[in-house]
Amino acid sequence: MAKTINTSIEIGAPIDKVWETFVDFKRWPEWNPFVIDLSGNVAVGEKLSVRIRPPGGKAMTFKPKVLELESESELRWVGRFLIPGIFDGEHRFQLEPISANRTRFTQGEEFRGLLVGLLMGKAMHAKTTQGFENMNQALKDRVEANGG
Repeated sequence: MAKTINTSIEIGAPIDKVWETFVDFKRWPEWNPFVIDLSGNVAVGEKLSVRIRPPGGKAMTFKPKVLELESESELRWVGRFLIPGIFDGEHRFQLEPISANRTRFTQGEEFRGLLVGLLMGKAMHAKTTQGFENMNQALKDRVEANGG
């Protein structure tokens, strides 16, 4: 079973400025209401420590593995519950230029595994989607407030 969440937002800034703010992971706690901490070596094959706080939910930490990192384009990781195939979440952040001074930021996740149907109910889906949207808006606000 699989469930997918996709969100996106247009940011009034060039892609390099959006990327610069996005990859400044040490500053995420200053502006990011959803991913409240990210640490580790952000490189393909490396494990990270990611702490999230879904709206109306409790904060939780997980240790995803970086699958893709392409400058000014994409960061993708996969997190797992216990062992592969039980409850896996492949998270992606993508940037694409719309024009010289506009960027589309997309955030999404595909949840797969035996327990997705049981653990990923409507309430969790809604909270996770809202968390993504909150982060997207906060990134937009941060980038645009800094002059794009």
